[in-house]
Amino acid sequence: MAYLSEKEHKLVSDAVAQAERATSGEIVTVLADRSDGFSDVVLVYAAGMAFTAMSVFAALPLPFLDLWDALIGGWGHDWTTGELASMTIALGLTAFAATWLLLAIDPLRFALIPKPVKAARARDAAIRHFKVGAESRTHGRTGVLLYLSMREHRAEIVADETIAGQVPAEVWGEAMADMLAEIREGRIAEGLAVGVRDVGAVLAERFPRDAEDTNELPDRLIEV
Repeated sequence: MAYLSEKEHKLVSDAVAQAERATSGEIVTVLADRSDGFSDVVLVYAAGMAFTAMSVFAALPLPFLDLWDALIGGWGHDWTTGELASMTIALGLTAFAATWLLLAIDPLRFALIPKPVKAARARDAAIRHFKVGAESRTHGRTGVLLYLSMREHRAEIVADETIAGQVPAEVWGEAMADMLAEIREGRIAEGLAVGVRDVGAVLAERFPRDAEDTNELPDRLIEV
């Protein structure tokens, strides 16, 4: 799913180019639809619902059995142990399948994913993209990645070891706050551009550009 137009891509890319004019640091921007599919979390929810359904049936079987008898004609009968076991399994499977299908709906699934899990997966995804696209790919190990995941509503900033050794993580807080302020208003490209500007200001202060510096990483926004 593409979130930005060609013009908006250019806005972010131009912001990167502008920011890098004053620093030897290299800025990479990544915009992702999601950090993860969370199929493991969906599996836990589905299994939990299946277990709950079977447990409720085991504790209060009569309402279920009366309903089933009514559905098949209203004639009650004595349930055998095998029939009760089959009903228990059927209820569990039905609850499992229904939960799995419901959580296939993206808005519902992402609403039910716990925030700490979303934060951890977004961070992991940002680090993966950083390792592929920026880590140790510059002469001075001065790469920084801005990562934005739309479904999780998470943003991350990951820096190469040279920068991380000199810039505490909390220094990026202003860049994060300025970026998210724009994004919350629906201005995604503008938010990324502001984040790039703020990151560039930090890098320019600590890693100023020298005469021999070259552009080692692409300025373009990567949308995945």
